[in-house]
Amino acid sequence: MTSDTGIDPTVPPSGAGCVECDAAGGWWFHLRRCASCGHIGCCDSSPGGHATAHFRSTGHPLVQSFEPGEDWFWDYTADELRPTGPRLAPPASHPETQPAPGPAGRVPADWTRLLRS
Repeated sequence: MTSDTGIDPTVPPSGAGCVECDAAGGWWFHLRRCASCGHIGCCDSSPGGHATAHFRSTGHPLVQSFEPGEDWFWDYTADELRPTGPRLAPPASHPETQPAPGPAGRVPADWTRLLRS
C-alpha cells in the first residue's frame, strides 16, 4: 500500500532496465525506480528521460536510484535529493553485470555525444 509519502515498499521493480527503452530497443545512461509503483525509467541525462516522463504522467513523486551501490531518492515535487529512505522490495538495483550505460549491445559508440544536459 502506498503511504502518504508516495512510497510502496512492497512493490518490486518492473524489470532490470528502462521499460520504455527496452520496448523501443533503446539504451540508457542510468536507471531510476519509481517508489510508488516500481516502474524502471532512465535518468534525465539519458536520451529518453523516461523516469521524469513517468512522474509527469502519473504524479508519482519519488524515485530511487536503481544503480548498484546507490540508495538515494529524488523528490520530483520538492525538486530535491533525499539521501535516505525506506528499503524497497528487492532487487535494489539492476544486475551488477549490466553495464552503465546499458544495456550491453545497444549503446552506440558515440553515446557521450547523445547524453542530454
